[in-house]
Amino acid sequence: MELLEDISVEKSLYDYQEEDLDRIFSYLETAPSDTNLLYQLPTGGGKTVVFSEIARRYIKKTGKKVIVLTHRIELSAQTSRMLSEFGVSNKVINSEVKTLEDEDQYACFVAMVETLNNRLQEEQIQFSNIGMVIIDEAHYNSFRKLFKFFESSIVLGVTATPLSSNIKLPMKDNYKKLIIGASIQSLIEKEYLAKANLFSKNVSLQSLKLGMNGDYTVKSSDALYGNLSMLSSLVQTYEDLAKGTKTLIFNNGISTSKYVYDTFKRAGYNIRHLDNKNSSTERAEILEWFSNTPDAILTSVSILTTGFDEPSVETVILNRATRSLTLYFQMIGRGSRIYKDKKEFNVIDMGNNIARFGAWDAPLNWQEIFHFPDYYLENIRNDEDIERDFKYEMPPELRAEFSKSTAADLDFDVKATYKEIFAQGLKSKEVLERSIDQHAKICCENSEDVFDARILAKRLKDEIAYRVKMYSYCIMNNTKNYREWLEEDYERKLRLKISQKFAQKQ
Repeated sequence: MELLEDISVEKSLYDYQEEDLDRIFSYLETAPSDTNLLYQLPTGGGKTVVFSEIARRYIKKTGKKVIVLTHRIELSAQTSRMLSEFGVSNKVINSEVKTLEDEDQYACFVAMVETLNNRLQEEQIQFSNIGMVIIDEAHYNSFRKLFKFFESSIVLGVTATPLSSNIKLPMKDNYKKLIIGASIQSLIEKEYLAKANLFSKNVSLQSLKLGMNGDYTVKSSDALYGNLSMLSSLVQTYEDLAKGTKTLIFNNGISTSKYVYDTFKRAGYNIRHLDNKNSSTERAEILEWFSNTPDAILTSVSILTTGFDEPSVETVILNRATRSLTLYFQMIGRGSRIYKDKKEFNVIDMGNNIARFGAWDAPLNWQEIFHFPDYYLENIRNDEDIERDFKYEMPPELRAEFSKSTAADLDFDVKATYKEIFAQGLKSKEVLERSIDQHAKICCENSEDVFDARILAKRLKDEIAYRVKMYSYCIMNNTKNYREWLEEDYERKLRLKISQKFAQKQ
């Protein structure tokens, strides 16, 4: 009974958290003592606060003990501190804890999965009177190996995204019921979360490869995002949209992150790099610098997606593509905390992720995703479909070189022209002929001679590649070799057309 005296602390919760607690305990009242329940709440909604209060109430009501499982050492420490704030006496079972002779002194235990699994497998630790097991970040699959040790206990999984990290191990196989918490949109409206200003930079991802885990490989991502063109685009986009703001940049590979660091450093920006090879001391120093530096830029890999809370973040840059819905929400969630006068934050997407998953605050049917994960995953938009909807926008500095041409003169709609050509019964190649003529026209009217015009034509390489790609979609022949041949042929014919137009002037 002494443990009950330790948990007499009452902490105030937000209204939506209280509502979720009532629903959870209402379900548990009629559920069997070995039920498995999953609870969803967005990143920034206070999952740790909610499950700490669940632990407090459960221990007080039943006299039984609680175990909280995490997958990162930082999360274990944060969870332990939060439980203590709620008056729950707890002990962290880390690598230094070999036995549990003082078990009776604690109402709750916090443990990393691998550590606890080793202790239980070796029978170094044995628990008594465990009534509930709470699993933080429950979408990870490493927790499943511990279920057999707690078959008579309530298992409560907590996650922002009730979608398993492994398509072959759906969460519905381990949890009987899903309780949905407040939506991101409702938390923004009530000013519990900051509003995201979303910006997307169209990126061709045709060179990316999918790995065994269903996401893009580090090797192919490094090759794409580590090239000079992408790095320059990243810096330019930062300068256009977020210059001077406290910024987190997420990358898929350490090599890319280091290239990002070097590129921003050379441009004169205040930037640091962090990856999982940094020591704990280095990590602490870098994060303290980031917290205390208003215009800080921190480039990293996925190490900061969980267990990291810096509410002063003003901009999140997704300098990578992912097919993981969980990772998408985790990355953006790093900037979603309300902080002082901060009510909004920027999200800059360099990987077509917003087009793939939808806006961060858009409603999602989590029940459907939980019950039918295969259907959801099979219907995630693929890169080719996303790129079909791209619209090329001429960069301002290039647009300035065509100042003598009107906006209408610069515009050319490949899809609309193809429909017109098709309706007239003409050959599809007429689309490219008209495009070439339009390009030749604007090059000539903005040049003094044929040589200047040909130099301008070379500056149109990105737009030519875009138009060729749109054309190849129209005729349903989108092989890489064919597109490359079309681009070379287009550029050759454009040079010839420019020469012809200047010859006609004389």
